[in-house]
Amino acid sequence: MEIILLERIEKLGSIGDVVTVKDGFARNFLLPQKKALRANNANKAVFEANRERLEKENAEKRTVAEGAGEKVAGAEVVLIRAASNAGQLYGSVSVRDMVAGLVEQGHEVDKKQVILGAPIKVIGMHEVTVALHPEVHVTVKANVARSDDEAELQSQGIDVLAQMFEDEQKELAEQADANSIDPNLEPGEIPAELLDEGAAPEADATEADEGETAEAADEKAEDDV
Repeated sequence: MEIILLERIEKLGSIGDVVTVKDGFARNFLLPQKKALRANNANKAVFEANRERLEKENAEKRTVAEGAGEKVAGAEVVLIRAASNAGQLYGSVSVRDMVAGLVEQGHEVDKKQVILGAPIKVIGMHEVTVALHPEVHVTVKANVARSDDEAELQSQGIDVLAQMFEDEQKELAEQADANSIDPNLEPGEIPAELLDEGAAPEADATEADEGETAEAADEKAEDDV
């Protein structure tokens, strides 16, 4: 279907452009949202008659959005959630959560303006786009953590998950050193030093047996005499 855009649409065009889109996209989204008109002769004439007014209104809305964008850009929403030791959330962070956090900070946004490709399911710092106007997009941060302390570390630029992994590896290395066990051994493999220790008693026993045999031979020789 051919349509006339009434505002800038990402990857389609700017206000006044005539473009071709799938029928479903036009009927279910663009036309009901008043973002476009069917590109017939009557609508083209109406648009051209109102082009100057529409462009002026769009410019005014863009200016307002730019002002709001300066305030919200870089905002950080802290979201405390339960998660596993691997950082996987028991649940997820959604658009609704981000909107609630931004509104609580005094920013006027709604769920249609927050662009989240997929729900957030792991702790960490995540960038989220807010479209305040078709031509004004800003980035905010979702600080998803298991505690306020973790959130504070992440705000300082510390990767909590990487730090957890590093601490775990350090602890394993310390345990290995304490037990004098090679951390590179395969599961079930016995360290060489333990094998050597196990072999020592057998050698001692053999030497003892040889000593006892020689002593018995001497005693027998004395009896024969």
